[in-house]
Amino acid sequence: MRVLVTGAGGMLGRDLVELLAGQPEHQVTPATRTELDITDAATVHAAVAGHDVVVNAAAWTDVDGAEQDEPAATAVNGAAVAHLATACARHGARLLQISTDYVLPGDATVPYREDAPTAPVNAYGRSKLAGERAVARLLPDAGYVVRTAWLYGAHDRNFVATMLRLADQRELLDVVDDQRGQPTWSGALAHQLVALAESALAGRAAPGIYHGTCAGETTWYGLARAVFALHGLDPDRIRPTTSARFRRPAARPTYSVLGHDRWADAGLPPLPDWHATLVAAYSPDGPPSPWKVA
Repeated sequence: MRVLVTGAGGMLGRDLVELLAGQPEHQVTPATRTELDITDAATVHAAVAGHDVVVNAAAWTDVDGAEQDEPAATAVNGAAVAHLATACARHGARLLQISTDYVLPGDATVPYREDAPTAPVNAYGRSKLAGERAVARLLPDAGYVVRTAWLYGAHDRNFVATMLRLADQRELLDVVDDQRGQPTWSGALAHQLVALAESALAGRAAPGIYHGTCAGETTWYGLARAVFALHGLDPDRIRPTTSARFRRPAARPTYSVLGHDRWADAGLPPLPDWHATLVAAYSPDGPPSPWKVA
């Protein structure tokens, strides 16, 4: 399997490249932002040639920044995805497009199905939805949209790393307890994406939308307490608060819990429980394969 990974310098991209590089049956071409400008159609077409699968982990991820410059965010998250989908159609490659829970309204009380109606509450969500629609329109038979949320990992900035950094700076931390979601380890998602790519090439996984988040649910407050407990810190140093205490330019969904029904159709298990995966990711012996997490 010849795989092009865009956004190879980011948290998920680096995990994907490291995973694929350790599998001799696969060939990986990493492309960082400086190496491949996905907003340039001609450059994208040249880069996609010769690959079986493209995993697009490149994105405008500044949620609040998108409120100030939605056209720029949409150029990366929407128009550039159209370039990738068009190139994949021309060269016969599958596209795995990484998307987000932000395309959904975020006001549900039960997990969102893969076919739930979309209704973004902010510019970032609208820009990512433009990318989803480009894949569906331009690559209906070979396009895979994988929505993820609450991602953390060994690389780049993320909530877990921030909590551990602030633990050394403050005695007490106020963390939001009125937003629910599914903390997802980028290492586990990388394994899931490779498995999906293999299943797609084998003709077992139908194109369309998949939800790449860990099972279960918690709040940011619950996640912060779990992180403290895992690192031998007193979780009571974390105090619950509300989103109203932290005003941001972009609205945030209050409910980001996703359902995982479509994985069974592809012959794959969904990602493990968020807490078990968190424990595995920060095991003193190093993270095992996520498929070994109980």
